[in-house]
Amino acid sequence: MPDRALVELITQRVVNRLTTDQACSGCALRTCDAGNRACDAVAQQQQIPVGVSARHAHVTQEHLEILYGAGHQLTVYAPLYQPGAFAANETLTIVGKRMRAIEAVRILGPVRDYSQVEVAQTEAIRLGLNPPIRDSGDLIGADPITVVGPAGSIYLEEGAICATRHIHMTPGDANALGIREDALLKVHFRGERALTLENVRPKISEDYVLQMHLDTDDANAAGLKGGEPLEIVRDAG
Repeated sequence: MPDRALVELITQRVVNRLTTDQACSGCALRTCDAGNRACDAVAQQQQIPVGVSARHAHVTQEHLEILYGAGHQLTVYAPLYQPGAFAANETLTIVGKRMRAIEAVRILGPVRDYSQVEVAQTEAIRLGLNPPIRDSGDLIGADPITVVGPAGSIYLEEGAICATRHIHMTPGDANALGIREDALLKVHFRGERALTLENVRPKISEDYVLQMHLDTDDANAAGLKGGEPLEIVRDAG
């Protein structure tokens, strides 16, 4: 069966599930009780908390309407730690090579000016992909992937990446920590599965709140669930 016909078949099979199954697939950041967030407690102790970023998608408004219907707007499932960001109720099925698929991949809002899917390397292997490690939105040379919604599907010729390890921070945070925007950081996590990670990029903006983002592969390797503190060992850049 041609690939396009197989994609259409998968689209038919997942439409009903997408419209009824809104189970959480891990969201891009761990969502805690808004009144008792572990990340807030860590930040109050002048430490940097970690957020675990599960597989997720970003979409343009144009693509959202292809996937969910004309005029559709993202609806809020839960606010995320970064101001203005949210996990949407809307989910997608993502389809890689050889028609391997992962369902219930949550869209993160608000809509963006690009569409992409972020997966961990183990998930990429499951999909038959080999996506590059990139910053969000850096899609030149990204792996092709198909995303399927209740109203339609889209083939993204350059759409799948594994996200770089990064720390969100304000310019004030960066100054206080002595971190340059072009730095590559080395960080350490304590605990039973203590781990040191390198090549961590700072992302600096007045719009951010201090927090590191790790994908599920890195988080699982260090035994992290989200909200744990990290230590910056040195500026490796």
